[in-house]
Amino acid sequence: MAATNEQIAELFENMGTLLEMKGDTVFKIRAYQRAARIIEQLSAPLAQAVENGEDLTKIPGVGKAISEKIAEYISTGQVSAYEKLVEELPTGVLDLKEIPGVGPKMAMAISQQLGISTVEGVAEAAADGRLAELPRMGKRAAEGILRHISAFQKMGNRTPIGEALPVAERVMTALREQCPDIGQLFPVGSLRRWEETIGDIDLIGTSPNPEAVGDALAALPMVKDVLVHGAKKTSVVVDTGIQIDLRIAEPEAFGAMLQYFTGSQQHNIRLRDFANRQGLSLNEYGITNTESGQVEEFADEQSFYARLGLPWITPELRTGLYEVDAGLEDRLPGLVEETHLRGDLHLHSEWSDGNDHIELMVDAAVAQGYEYMALTDHSQGLGVANGLTPDRLESQIKILREMQEEYDITILCGSECDIRASGEMDFPDEMLAQLDVVVASVHNAMSQDQATMTARMIKAMENPHVTIIGHLTTRLLGQREPVEFDLEAVLQAARDTGTALEINASPERLDLRDTHAYRAREMGIPLVINTDSHHHTHLDKRRFGVAVARRAWCRPEDILNTLPKDQFLEYIRTPKPNRLGVFDASRTGTAQS
Repeated sequence: MAATNEQIAELFENMGTLLEMKGDTVFKIRAYQRAARIIEQLSAPLAQAVENGEDLTKIPGVGKAISEKIAEYISTGQVSAYEKLVEELPTGVLDLKEIPGVGPKMAMAISQQLGISTVEGVAEAAADGRLAELPRMGKRAAEGILRHISAFQKMGNRTPIGEALPVAERVMTALREQCPDIGQLFPVGSLRRWEETIGDIDLIGTSPNPEAVGDALAALPMVKDVLVHGAKKTSVVVDTGIQIDLRIAEPEAFGAMLQYFTGSQQHNIRLRDFANRQGLSLNEYGITNTESGQVEEFADEQSFYARLGLPWITPELRTGLYEVDAGLEDRLPGLVEETHLRGDLHLHSEWSDGNDHIELMVDAAVAQGYEYMALTDHSQGLGVANGLTPDRLESQIKILREMQEEYDITILCGSECDIRASGEMDFPDEMLAQLDVVVASVHNAMSQDQATMTARMIKAMENPHVTIIGHLTTRLLGQREPVEFDLEAVLQAARDTGTALEINASPERLDLRDTHAYRAREMGIPLVINTDSHHHTHLDKRRFGVAVARRAWCRPEDILNTLPKDQFLEYIRTPKPNRLGVFDASRTGTAQS
């Protein structure tokens, strides 16, 4: 199987770290780190680009040397320069860098002077006093590292955003209750950028009494450990194992600090480079004229970006790839928002594995302000989900048709129909033909090889009754890896057959992921934001799917279920693949409203 963009990005991130451990030049270290961040955000697979003979140096941050290493990795599965670095450095030293509070140089010191190569070994050395004896360490720093390790072990490497965001919201609500004079208060970092997983929760706020806000955070019942407690910064670990870092800024400088800590690292690097060419330098306190030394403060982000000659760039786009150039050229898209959605096409009831009766799910869709919704209980093959037999599905269709008389919202009859291992659908065509919406999904035989899974998905798309492919990769964040398939081939089949692809908003899935959705949008594939709700309270999780779409640069017109009811019904009632004409017309503004 060809190397993925994620694997290539990880390789270059590790190379940068190893070079830093060796004490190599800052320029070379940053070059590998920047390449890693950029490659991680690419939508198109590098393996295919290499196969097609494309010039990789046209990618920002990819020069001749890195381009050659990408080709080497794709063709051989390894990079000789990386293997040489690994051989030159102590065994396991790279793993130590993952410990919060341990940088590359300290990792080297721990490995060389203490002979330790594991996280567990560092914890033992911190507990017995050996770590504190290292130069530039000391007892307090060693104790801090031990607390970091404890928190790290509890939370794992990253926390899915679906777990992190509610914690952040709970903490911010509690702080506002305890400190009513708090002014602004925002999550920053990867959480504000709506990345699918986060490390720590970072909060930035303003207050006339910073010490009181820090005290309030440290005293919250959910706090299990206080790591740092100072005048303007407080760090704690809460009962879920997540670390929360709170900074209080001066109101007049809040905009610069908000921008700086929102990141991403690569976005900030691009801004710094752009500012340097104007004789300016940037940091979390403001913008400095390098000639005069004068520092300008900014109360909000909009004025910060305006000082650089840029429009405000929404956090979801701050990847360091295309957004700065797009801003300069007035090409930033008007991104989709929750309020643009007019329906949810993937909902479950107690008829299969949902928690609530049909009426409650319909009422929940009405409460969202939707014009249409589809009930899509599981098909018969998914026995563990109490999947519907054809007879039960026919009974459900009859009930839904009768219910329509009682509701203004358009109730669509649907099914989340299993894609069998062969690519056949779990219901016969004559059954599927009775439905308004068919969400076809893979739920079993997930270990199939890439070629078999690819053919399976394409065969499902070729079915004339399949409307949408649900949660395409089948991944569960932190629980299950995605299935193997040829992404480009599947995306092309979706376009050719007029099959929509789902952005599953369930925070456990977020499937399609942002880079896949970006590529699908580029290819003109209809995208649908669905919640896959199994409970009436889950429909508001659409915000997670909208965030994925925004990170994929999707406008409202790129999302199928932003269409008004009449246009949407026209779409689903048009035979495949002719329905693409309806979608394309809506995207280009030629559709009749």
